Amino acid sequence: MSENGVEGIRRRTKSVTRAEEIQAEEKKARKSQPDKPCHQPRDSLFSWNSGFDNFTGFINWAFLLLSIGGVRLLLENFLKYGIRIDPIQWLYILTGYDDQSGSEHPALILAIYSNVPVILCLLTEKGLATEIIPNKTGMFVHVINLLVLILLPMAVIHVKDTFSLIGASAVTTLYSVLFLKLWSYVQVNSWCRIARQNHKSNLRRQSLSYSNLRKGPNNSSSKEESTEDLKLAHYPDNLHVKDIYYFLLAPTLCYELNFPKTDRIRKRFLFKRIVEVVLGVQLILCILQQYMIPTIKNSLIPFSVLDYTKSTERLLKLAIPNHLAWLCMFYIMFHSWLNLLGEVLHFADRSFYGDWWNANNIDTFWRNWNLPVHRWALRHLYFPMIDMGYNKVVASTAVFFISAFFHEYMVSVPLKTYKIWAFGGMMAQIPLSFVSKSIEKAYGSRFGNLVFWSSIILGQPLCIMMYYHDYIVVKYGESLLEEYSHL
Repeated sequence: MSENGVEGIRRRTKSVTRAEEIQAEEKKARKSQPDKPCHQPRDSLFSWNSGFDNFTGFINWAFLLLSIGGVRLLLENFLKYGIRIDPIQWLYILTGYDDQSGSEHPALILAIYSNVPVILCLLTEKGLATEIIPNKTGMFVHVINLLVLILLPMAVIHVKDTFSLIGASAVTTLYSVLFLKLWSYVQVNSWCRIARQNHKSNLRRQSLSYSNLRKGPNNSSSKEESTEDLKLAHYPDNLHVKDIYYFLLAPTLCYELNFPKTDRIRKRFLFKRIVEVVLGVQLILCILQQYMIPTIKNSLIPFSVLDYTKSTERLLKLAIPNHLAWLCMFYIMFHSWLNLLGEVLHFADRSFYGDWWNANNIDTFWRNWNLPVHRWALRHLYFPMIDMGYNKVVASTAVFFISAFFHEYMVSVPLKTYKIWAFGGMMAQIPLSFVSKSIEKAYGSRFGNLVFWSSIILGQPLCIMMYYHDYIVVKYGESLLEEYSHL
């Protein structure tokens, strides 16, 4: 730095110090005046520069106001629609039971059939481990098995008319999770198989030394290795039915030969999670039957005739119960249910979600709200593509593409309306991510968080309304919309 620059810094420092001294002298002089001054330089509490951050009273006010509004909506709904909750039909709906078809439960049958691709995958891995099946042939069998696994529900649901909407949704969710788990199982065992082959080739190249000959069963290093072997499972000893079904039931999508385990089951903790799951599922079904279904039906005509005012009103009306059901679903699924499975199976890794509610942009939300899927995407798709030479943009796009496919799969297949709204919504997260980051950078993290919450609260009900409209058109035709529009 030049001498002129140093001198300028010194002058500014002296001027600031001199100004503070002058202000202190003025303050002291004002206090000595007989008018008893009570004013001093201060910012209003709502100003950004005030430093005030205690708004607990406003939080209590907002909670009370929302509670009053919720009670009013509850009474209005009961007066308008009556009691629509029918718990007796829930089990029939989940299993796909239909009164006209007799005793068919297609969803239950497909759930039982899901064991077939699991056993086929295990047998193929055993054949690969013992070198009975060539590597290329085994991988071809795995690819065909996974493709049939994901396409079978699509074919059966499309052909069978006895599938209920919720039953079909349960089946597609089950098969999607099974697809991701078996992908991980195959890939991890492939890594282990390659590592074993490399280890064998290295052993062949090594010469047997005199020191190796002297190592016997009483050698300390041999004892340590044998003790370690007793603790950890090694490939291919992991290839048995108990291991693969433990992984399928475990609250994770990423396979490991040795999962971290807990020592005991906490009975009180387990009881709380069971109560939360039972009551939470009932609450979600009540919200669905009592609030969401009537609103979705009433939005059909305004949405089909493009009445923007009424459509917007229906969208905002649907947003509240839909968001409440989504929040309940998140808590029940990622906290109650996965912790319940982890406790029963002694699974020690309970990190299922991060603080996604504090997300300042879309990227942060997707990295934190569903950690099992996020870990799977990084471990089995993103990093392998980076290792293959692809850049980060291509790898990230591939991750969003797979996620978009499964979102569309779990919506379009049960509805039998093969649109691309869910797929397009997920792929739109890529440009929306850049927009949210730009807003966060330009206006701060608070506005970035508002953009994230707005996309969640308004995007989901809009997608629901679009799919319901297409579902009615595909199932009943345009004539039904024209008939209802004239009523």
